[in-house]
Amino acid sequence: MRDELSANQLSSQTDDEVLVKAIAGDKEAFGILYERYVGRIYTYIYYRTGNKHDAEDLTARVFYRAIEHIGRYHQRGVPFSAWLYRIAHNLVANWHRDRQRRQEVSIDEVVNLQAKLEPPELAMLSRMDLERMMRVIQSLTPERQELIILKFVQEMSNAEIGRIMQRSEGAIKSLYHRTLLSLRDDLGFLISEVDGSKFDEDAENSN
Repeated sequence: MRDELSANQLSSQTDDEVLVKAIAGDKEAFGILYERYVGRIYTYIYYRTGNKHDAEDLTARVFYRAIEHIGRYHQRGVPFSAWLYRIAHNLVANWHRDRQRRQEVSIDEVVNLQAKLEPPELAMLSRMDLERMMRVIQSLTPERQELIILKFVQEMSNAEIGRIMQRSEGAIKSLYHRTLLSLRDDLGFLISEVDGSKFDEDAENSN
């Protein structure tokens, strides 16, 4: 009963409050943080690798590395979530360097995940258009891929993305604007199916 009460209390606390306990060696506290972020970290890695098995392996490695080094984590304006994404980013970068090739995302798996993970406007896409869109995104540089995944899949603000990518909010806005323009050129076939006003609004807001 006491353990259950403790878990409930931890679950209701903020990340910073739980972190204090996790840094002190409380495994239950770290478990709460794991539950909060494992799904998002897996989704991020999956979209960067396009491989379910490797995404599962890399996600496990992210949290193994996090718990191994959490004693060195310092709350200096960088949220715990941003720290996790930086770990994930580094592991994915190493994964790509090891293979020296870009994996193709399994369209079947993307379609199955679509309802839960993608923004509403993408839910209207046909299977063929979704496949074409994924291939265009894969043609982007790793930096722009990461930006699009964090913005549209993870639905983060420019400020949050800046903390993860270690760039200023202004730099993220500029990169986002250029990337949107590039995507609109390549994804003109979506105009008839997806309301382009969102893309216009995002592009304007990025200026």
